[in-house]
Amino acid sequence: MKAFKRNKPLSNRKGIILAGGLGKRLRPLTFSISKQLMPVYDKPMIYYPLSTLMLSGIKEILIITVKEDQNAFKRLLGDGQKWGMKFNYAVQDRPEGIPQAILIGKEFIGNSDIAIALGDNLFYGNDLISLLSSANSRKVGSTIFAYLVNDPERYGVVQFSNSRKVISIEEKPKKPLSKYAITGLYFYDNSVVERAQKLKFSDRKELEITALNNMYLEDELLNVEIMGRGFAWLDTGTFDSLHEAGSFIRTLENRQGLKVGCPEEIAWRLGWINDQDLKNLADPLTKSGYGKYLLKLLEGQKSLDGIS
Repeated sequence: MKAFKRNKPLSNRKGIILAGGLGKRLRPLTFSISKQLMPVYDKPMIYYPLSTLMLSGIKEILIITVKEDQNAFKRLLGDGQKWGMKFNYAVQDRPEGIPQAILIGKEFIGNSDIAIALGDNLFYGNDLISLLSSANSRKVGSTIFAYLVNDPERYGVVQFSNSRKVISIEEKPKKPLSKYAITGLYFYDNSVVERAQKLKFSDRKELEITALNNMYLEDELLNVEIMGRGFAWLDTGTFDSLHEAGSFIRTLENRQGLKVGCPEEIAWRLGWINDQDLKNLADPLTKSGYGKYLLKLLEGQKSLDGIS
């Protein structure tokens, strides 16, 4: 049976994964290894945001790291060719806010639209592909994603009117006006480069992503997609959330027999690599069981729902 092929990318959008930072909330674990290289069950953490961008149809990605970790990321991911992709790398000297990724990646972005994924965010859901495709297809403006949480004061918070129109966005408010947190995934048109260059440092000494999103809101160019029931958004930045994410992935994979956040499978199903390419990727991984799963795909055990 032929592998199921999704549509080709819908735009010239490129991707950025922000995998820098010091991981202070996970020390002492992160004294010797980047947070985004730590395992979430059976895969490095960075595989999950990478898979999210792949499911959006994005093939060219800039991976931003701290200088001392960059070689480790290159050993893990290479240049992307093995997955039919292209990876570029850049260094973040100091963590100064999410919009800093746009300034660092200005030359990489060029005339393209962009999607930014935080390296410690994990998304899962049956309708995730359609949601991502919708965001990727928008040629003008920005798209962010909101998720209902119990502790909105920890995040950027979006407030809606009764007609679901966005009223405001606040960064970590002491008294949140809603329980909808903004997740670590952002789609922007190319005007984001000019907008990011206008940002000023906040009292926290950061370029604030909320300030950038508010620019789009003021111009009535901000789209907000709500990830409702049936979606999971996990931020793996603490000991507890890292453990919970690993348990979540383990439960799903063992129950369904399908991998979550598997770049090899996604690239194959999208038609970016062929059957022989997948076999070549699988063979060195068979002793861990990961490679055996990839080989089973070639034997016909394929599911259209198995590429989240």
